Amino acid sequence: MKITRIYSDEQGHSYFEDVEIPLEYQGAIGSLSERFPVKILQFRKVPADYDYTFHCAPQRQYIVLLDGGVEIETSLGEKRRFHTGEILLVEDTEGRGHKTRNLENRERTSLFIHLD
Repeated sequence: MKITRIYSDEQGHSYFEDVEIPLEYQGAIGSLSERFPVKILQFRKVPADYDYTFHCAPQRQYIVLLDGGVEIETSLGEKRRFHTGEILLVEDTEGRGHKTRNLENRERTSLFIHLD
């Protein structure tokens, strides 16, 4: 399973990294990854005109896009688009951060999973 990680380096620049989460076949129940310890689960809605300038993530967290899409821009100007069902691992808690804006002019819902 592919997810995208957003992280910052020692100079404070943010980057994307494609990460593969290995899944192991478990028979009739499907394939599962290893277990990851989490701290808090939080639901979020943002308005249709969501366009948030450079910011750092408030904590290490997974973000699951439940509906709608976003464009994220790193501090170095690289942009990627993410859509419903995609998962981000956001770890740029320091540095210059990233920009986020809705792809569609509609309210967007996501799930935040805070990590230890």
